[in-house]
Amino acid sequence: MPVNLSAPDPSSLSPVAGVRIGVAEAGIRKVGRKDLTVFLLDEGVSIGGVFTTNRFCAAPVQVCREHLQKGSPIRAIVVNTGNANAGTGEDGLSRARQTCDVLARQLKIAPEQVLPFSTGVIMEPLPVDRIAAGLPAAVADAGATNWARAAEAIMTTDTLPKAFSAKAMVGGAEVTITGISKGAGMIRPNMATMLGFLATDARVDQALMHQLALELAEGSFNRVTIDGDTSTNDSFVVVATNQAAHAPITSLDSADGRALKAAMQDVARQLAQAIVRDGEGATKFIAIRVEGGKSSAECRQVAYAIAHSPLVKTAFFASDPNLGRILAAVGYAGIGDLDQTLIELYLDDVHVATRGGRNPAYREEDGQRVMKQSEITVRVLLGRGSASDTVWTCDLSHDYVSINADYRS
Repeated sequence: MPVNLSAPDPSSLSPVAGVRIGVAEAGIRKVGRKDLTVFLLDEGVSIGGVFTTNRFCAAPVQVCREHLQKGSPIRAIVVNTGNANAGTGEDGLSRARQTCDVLARQLKIAPEQVLPFSTGVIMEPLPVDRIAAGLPAAVADAGATNWARAAEAIMTTDTLPKAFSAKAMVGGAEVTITGISKGAGMIRPNMATMLGFLATDARVDQALMHQLALELAEGSFNRVTIDGDTSTNDSFVVVATNQAAHAPITSLDSADGRALKAAMQDVARQLAQAIVRDGEGATKFIAIRVEGGKSSAECRQVAYAIAHSPLVKTAFFASDPNLGRILAAVGYAGIGDLDQTLIELYLDDVHVATRGGRNPAYREEDGQRVMKQSEITVRVLLGRGSASDTVWTCDLSHDYVSINADYRS
């Protein structure tokens, strides 16, 4: 069961002017499920994306990068689930391009104006014939209010769709932000199998979009991990339709740029945390905050060491305050000159360790009380500087093994 996460109410998701979404059942892997989604974008949108750093990246990731680098105005996005089109070589690239060709012909646009995305099983040929057969229905279904259906259609091992909206004032005008994401396993985005799509009607210069996507990812999707695996298909795309009534944003450091980025960051963070809350077999949502580092990168290094430790994650699943495992992870995080006598460790409000050893006032029952909660904050103080950072993760349960052992059956 997801940790304190419920399916989005479709009425809570705000349409974004300039974006229409269509969903269809194409039978890509299973019959009778929504598995094909198109985003149709009005002329004049600005768009940016960041992608997996996995060198074995999927064919659609390669094609998306090519199309964005060409600089042609993007007019459509197509997403299939059930098949990742990864580990498929030149044939996979050909099939990704065929998908763009088919949709481009229907919309009377150029193929390089289409961005393709795939998610699902790796090393299987993409069934382009089924996608081509399903695209007319997806295009015919396109409407402004289909965000919730799209969130469902891009799911793989997710148990719930993930979607959020927000409103914000930018330059004296109200702007809308709505996004969806998918992912539950093979999750440690390192961007640049998770997908995220975030749209706003704000007016943003195209030259800013890659940096905007990168900064939003850094504060959200690049701060979550379920199992430490960076997928072949990780992608995060940001769309600005330029239809709001404020002056164009030409700098992310301007007052309007900061206001928009803060509002979009809030939605992106909710989408990223929803992936952790719906982690495969997860029963607990854990925030790991590391303070007192020399740099944010150093703090993340320690936080990820804790978040990726199977011993730590299984202890959380068992509600076992075997907290020496956390200190051990801090120690092997790779900071060569770390002074263990300066380390402080907290579980929520419980002060577990001080000066590198057990706090004399710590009681086992207090640690167990916190460990039994569905939401837990681990706080580590390094005593080395003023930097801090946070990573969000979940526990590791029996169900995680079962889900991944049975994934292809």
